[in-house]
Amino acid sequence: MKFRQNIPEKLDINITPMIDVVFLLLIFFMVTTTFNRETQLQIVLPEASGEEATITEPLTVSIDDKGQFYVNQHQVINVDIETLKKAIRQAAGDNDDPQVVVSADGKTSHQSVITALDALSQIGFVHVTFATSSSEK
Repeated sequence: MKFRQNIPEKLDINITPMIDVVFLLLIFFMVTTTFNRETQLQIVLPEASGEEATITEPLTVSIDDKGQFYVNQHQVINVDIETLKKAIRQAAGDNDDPQVVVSADGKTSHQSVITALDALSQIGFVHVTFATSSSEK
């Protein structure tokens, strides 16, 4: 009897599936990674010089640091926009297009100023000026 000699096969490792898995993981991490730049926004406001505007009998809307509204130095009962619009209409009287000066404290919230501007635009007052203080160097 003749026995066949068992020739050992050459072992070969196929790495193609492993490369496919690595590429899929690479694509997954590239797609799911967010690239946020963690920076702080630094704003330097411009300085302006100008002449002081003279307005005859302006309607003043003042906002203090707590967000309370004052129309011509009279406090508005609450900070509701409808109440503010009613107080502005009452202070304007018969004047349909008065000059309005918005004077807001430096520490007041941005929302309070936007509420005042929104109330003025809903009424139809478009001549709005902001009061500032001049800084001397």
